[in-house]
Amino acid sequence: MTSPLAVNLTDPVFRGLHRGHRKHPDDFEAVLSRAKAAGVESQIITGGSLSESRAAIKLAKEHSLYATIGCHPTRSSELKKQPEGQYIRSLDKFISENLTGPGRCVAVGECGLDYDRLFFSGKEDQKKAFRAQLALAKKYHLPLFLHSRAAHLDFIALLIEAEMHENGGQAVGGRGGVAHSFTGTIEEMEELVGMGYYISVNGCSMKTEEQLEMVKRIPLDKLLLETDAPWCSLTGGHASKEHLTLLPSHLRNLYAPLNRQPDRWEEGKAVKGRNEPCAIGLVAFVVARLKGVSLNEVAEHAWRNTIACFALHELEAEEGTSTTVQSTSTV
Repeated sequence: MTSPLAVNLTDPVFRGLHRGHRKHPDDFEAVLSRAKAAGVESQIITGGSLSESRAAIKLAKEHSLYATIGCHPTRSSELKKQPEGQYIRSLDKFISENLTGPGRCVAVGECGLDYDRLFFSGKEDQKKAFRAQLALAKKYHLPLFLHSRAAHLDFIALLIEAEMHENGGQAVGGRGGVAHSFTGTIEEMEELVGMGYYISVNGCSMKTEEQLEMVKRIPLDKLLLETDAPWCSLTGGHASKEHLTLLPSHLRNLYAPLNRQPDRWEEGKAVKGRNEPCAIGLVAFVVARLKGVSLNEVAEHAWRNTIACFALHELEAEEGTSTTVQSTSTV
């Protein structure tokens, strides 16, 4: 069993729309079928804004999945488009309405800081949105679904300011969370682990030899897996390539199915250049190779860590099958 995070199932590419143009029929159900064949039994759809969180919850309810609710740092400027405080009040209300039952909210986020893309939202706008969502996580005792790019010092400072830096903030109502799509240094990873957070990796976490060493050092009891589909594929130009050449053919068929270009789509085939939830097995395989343990051991740890992080205890009844929880992000 494994538990991947960050797949953007609300993205139009899963409905055949690429950059606003229809390239092929809606193949969303085929994507879900390929994921299930690869062992993905449930998914967590991540909200990247108020509107996308609403879409994520709707999709989660329709397919008995899970979702998160929040505002991605690059969307932080959206807060200024509404009367002061209204955006966060809307997030607050939406979380409160979706805490139980099928399709429920299981985390606050995707939230954090992204200084790589300040042209979308400035630093102060990002900090304001992050502070507000840290407060929501404490209010509802939910884990955080975190994003940090080129902002580690400020990111840590805000966690400390919110008293979310010891045991994931348990003393003040927090439930920890996960640093998703982590691409930071070994030292940054170790600092977050020491503060009580999980670390989640995907193809973007394995581009360089330095990143592979960082992934190798993530403690198994703090490891989560993800794809961030339709992005963050493990590609031929990444340092992970040498490990993927050893992937057995029967697993390759499951985790990297045959594909076609979007405008040459064929029913039953994946879409070239579009990452899918089924590729979570590729991530797990590389991690297993790096750590020198079995694929099953990596999958089992990630599965149990996901259940613990997001309180998905109802899934423990499914432990008799090989399962993967794929979280899906909208950014």
